[in-house]
Amino acid sequence: MFIALWAVSLPLIALAARGTASFGPAILLFLAGGVLWTLTEYALHRYVFHWQPASTRLAEAVFVMHGNHHAVPNDPLRNLMPPIVSLPVGGLIWAIMLAAIGPAGSWMFLGFMVGYVTYDLVHYACHQWPMKGRLARALKTHHMRHHHHHEAGNFAITGMMWDRLLRTRIVPGRDVKQPARHSSL
Repeated sequence: MFIALWAVSLPLIALAARGTASFGPAILLFLAGGVLWTLTEYALHRYVFHWQPASTRLAEAVFVMHGNHHAVPNDPLRNLMPPIVSLPVGGLIWAIMLAAIGPAGSWMFLGFMVGYVTYDLVHYACHQWPMKGRLARALKTHHMRHHHHHEAGNFAITGMMWDRLLRTRIVPGRDVKQPARHSSL
């Protein structure tokens, strides 16, 4: 249901982007938005969703935001970000892109949101579906290692390159570099 909400919004974002940039720049902005999504996915998961604050209230908020997903990883209702969070955050990101780039920022936002919808689909599939193809198995194995081997690694789902580049990829038989504990954002 949540994925459908965002998937329906993609054509609306494309309509908003139409006519704001010529073909070449539009494609580059779209691709940049997709890459930006993968980096955002990695950073949010590593530094926000696995943040361990000293404050009990903040720790509870982090648990509600993501820890409950680790407590019950195959609960289909905890595999997706609810619209009450994702819609306002998405609107804020779109506004930032428009402020930074102008109307053509809608192309970057479209790429970002296609990345987000892809991430949501892949994440949901990793927990709910068998995923039998070569790429599908690789994505699922990568994410399941995060859940079942070491929560301090494999933070990316759709942008696995970030785990390689930032040395947080879990390789069986090898330790993962432990992220620093953060007492504040």
